[in-house]
Amino acid sequence: MGPGWFGALIAAAREAVPAARFSALLDCGDNVGAALAAIRSEIEGVVFIGRADVAGRLADIAGQYGVRFETDRRATALDLGEDFFASGDSVERRCAEFLR
Repeated sequence: MGPGWFGALIAAAREAVPAARFSALLDCGDNVGAALAAIRSEIEGVVFIGRADVAGRLADIAGQYGVRFETDRRATALDLGEDFFASGDSVERRCAEFLR
């Protein structure tokens, strides 16, 4: 989907629930191009787990754009990756279970 889609998703979530407090990090794995695209799109935060020398250069670029840059993946609280093509009811049920 790309960083544009992710940014629009986060903007829609913030608009739908203005009082919600959360951070949005786009996990780009070790994909340099994806990380750079996310940084240039000014996504709030980017996770990159590739080579340290590349991470250093990306971190410098991220700093210039005011983008938070992480090199460690944190434990996942809610991963809807498996539900990407699931019905809305299924995703809603999973989210409700998580929030209990």
